[in-house]
This record gives sequence, C-alpha cells and structure tokens, in this order.
Amino acid sequence: MSKVKYYYDSENLAYRKIKTRKRRKLGVIILFLLASALFGFLSFIVLLNTPYFETPKDRLQAREIENLRLNYALLNKKMDQVNDVIEAIEDRDNNLYRVYFNKAAIPDSIRKAGLPGKNRYKVLEGYDNSQLVMNTTKRIDVLSKELAVQSKSLDVILKLADAKSDFLSAIPAIQPVRNENLKQMASGFGYRTDPFTKARKMHEGMDFTAKTGSPIYATGDGVVAKADNTASGFGNHIVIRHGFGYETLYAHLSKYKARAGQRVKRGDVIGYVGSTGRSEGPHLHYEVHKDKKVVNPLNFYYGNISAVEYVVIAQLANQENQSLD
Repeated sequence: MSKVKYYYDSENLAYRKIKTRKRRKLGVIILFLLASALFGFLSFIVLLNTPYFETPKDRLQAREIENLRLNYALLNKKMDQVNDVIEAIEDRDNNLYRVYFNKAAIPDSIRKAGLPGKNRYKVLEGYDNSQLVMNTTKRIDVLSKELAVQSKSLDVILKLADAKSDFLSAIPAIQPVRNENLKQMASGFGYRTDPFTKARKMHEGMDFTAKTGSPIYATGDGVVAKADNTASGFGNHIVIRHGFGYETLYAHLSKYKARAGQRVKRGDVIGYVGSTGRSEGPHLHYEVHKDKKVVNPLNFYYGNISAVEYVVIAQLANQENQSLD
C-alpha cells in the first residue's frame, strides 16, 4: 500500500493530504519504463561488444578461429621440416652431383625466388589473421618453386648419370683373356721384333698366349662392327665399336661366337683363341683404338686385375721381345 503524503497549510494552520493526479502518476510510470528499457538496451549492446559476454555462435567462431591458428602453426612446423630436407638435397645437388658432372651450382637467387606478381596476395588482406595466412601462403609458394627447380636439376643430373654410366660401360676396361687361361704375356705395345722379317717394327697391340679354344671376352659394351677374315694378317678377327671414340680389335681367332651387328656387354664371350692369319702360334692379338688412333691397351686394365697383377703384366708387356704376329 502506497504511503499517504501531507503538506502544511500555513494559512489555515493545518496539515492537508497531498492528492496526486492520475495522469501525472501514469506519465511517471511510463517515463520510468522507457528509461529502464533504454538503459537495458544500451547495456545489452555494451555487453555484446565485450569479451565477457559471448553468444553460442561467438563461442563456435572463436573455437574455429583457434583451430585455424593451430592448423596454420602445425602447417608451418611441417614446412620447416620440408625446408630442412630440401636444403639438404640442394646442398648435395650443388656440392656433390653438379661438381661430379662438372655443372655449375644453382644460386639461391634462382632456387628461393618467389613467384612473380606484387599483388599476388592482395586478396588475402583485410582479415583478422591476414598476416598469418599471407606468410604461410608465401612459404608454400617458395617451397613449391624450390621443388620445381630441384626436380628439373635432378632430371639434368639423371641424364648426365645415364650418359656417364654408358661411357663407363663402354671403356675397354678388362683383359680379353683371363689370367687362368694365359700361358704368358708374349708381347706388349711398342717396338718389337717381327717374327717373320726379324726387323724392329711397331707392335700396335698386346699378344696373349693361350691354348687354342680359350675364350675371348669383350672388354667393354659395344656393337660388333666386323667378324670376318678380310683384313690382311689378322686371320679371323672381330672389331667392336664401343662408342665415345673407342674401338677394340681381337685377331687370330679359331672361331667366332659373335656376329656383325650384335650388341655385346663387357665380359661376354665373343670368340676363341686360335692361330689364323699371320701368326707364330695360338694367341690373341688385341688392340685398343681411341678416336681412330691406336693406344696402349695396358692403360685400361683396371676392371678385373689387382694392382700386383697389373705390375707383373706391365713388366712383361714392356720387354722388347719378339711378337707373335
């Protein structure tokens, strides 16, 4: 029940009851309600814009943003690991592979150059986490560029390695007759006494004495260019073209095991020791040609003999004795 209010009437010297008008009372109530509503609305707006009041949607978005930041952090950590691996590969590429194949190193200005275009990342600007997204995107682009450059570099190295492998396989690097089948090294490369004229003349190969029928081996990969007896003095003979300027000749064979046009590998049996043509006895006359010039076969025996065996063969080959053809 509301309190009754009085006022003092000085003229009549008495207290009189205050009578409030209903309209005024209603206006006060309405004004109070409007003020309360306005205050409540303003308070609600303020709360919405403070971190102390979150709607379920705000909380969901906050979690998503936090997950996004976490995923970007993990992505950057993985990119650090990828970058370490790429740098190790680049180091081997520049300082091992390219040095071995005599190729210039690829500078960092090419390897680590970003992709062209100043406004490439403009579409990522203007967001709360724009810097994080832009930096990560740039890193991905740089790594992608590095991988592309390294991939092309390895393609070049692979081609060089294939060519190098073919070259190493083509070199006539083994003896054409195995040591267990040899009787002796009859004559080496250089001036020797001709067995028929007794004159001193250039002997352009090495003579390996062995029993008739002993196997003769291709000393390097190549293609058989000749397998006949048309060359004067050589009797049955084989010529192999190895490529890279190398050719080898095998003379005085008893029979063939290879034919013209056949591709052979180092170590394949191509014929057998004999004494056909201008020959003093069963042996193999062996020659090596480089760029159409005859060279000493002794310089190429690194594929199947030891250092001690090489010294022995070199001593025997360098004796100025009589050749067998």
